[in-house]
Amino acid sequence: MKPRHLRMAIAGGVLLAVGGIAALVFNAFQSNMVFFYSPTQVGAKEAPVDRTFRIGGLVKEGSVQRDGVNVNFVVTDTAKSVPVRFSGILPDLFKEGKGVVAQGKLEGDIFVAREVLAKHDENYMPPEAADALQKAHQAQQMSQGTLVQGSSMSAGSR
Repeated sequence: MKPRHLRMAIAGGVLLAVGGIAALVFNAFQSNMVFFYSPTQVGAKEAPVDRTFRIGGLVKEGSVQRDGVNVNFVVTDTAKSVPVRFSGILPDLFKEGKGVVAQGKLEGDIFVAREVLAKHDENYMPPEAADALQKAHQAQQMSQGTLVQGSSMSAGSR
């Protein structure tokens, strides 16, 4: 083999090895990526059924049911609600009416959480959860505003 062909073979081998390593790293990164969804997005079937993701919002008042280490509760963004099942020890700051982010998978209509995170003080909420709550609240206000405007228009036309 000529020296030129040997250099080309080595360069091709190195390029192939680097490409293979990059593909493996990208695949590992892709499979470990966890996305955030709001209860409204989960209700609209935008969340993946066969992959792990995070859901966040507020723990609905009166929804927490404990049975030993098994806990059932409802996460809401004030527009939609999603029931959550968790088996394990909850954070000390987990309370009804407070912010929560749970990581797990959907099983039918129930979100089965592997991990539950509670907000750590009054001022903090994950940006995605705060944004989802704000959008749901705005949508709720707009739908109520439309109803109020519609009823006042019909009352005025009488």
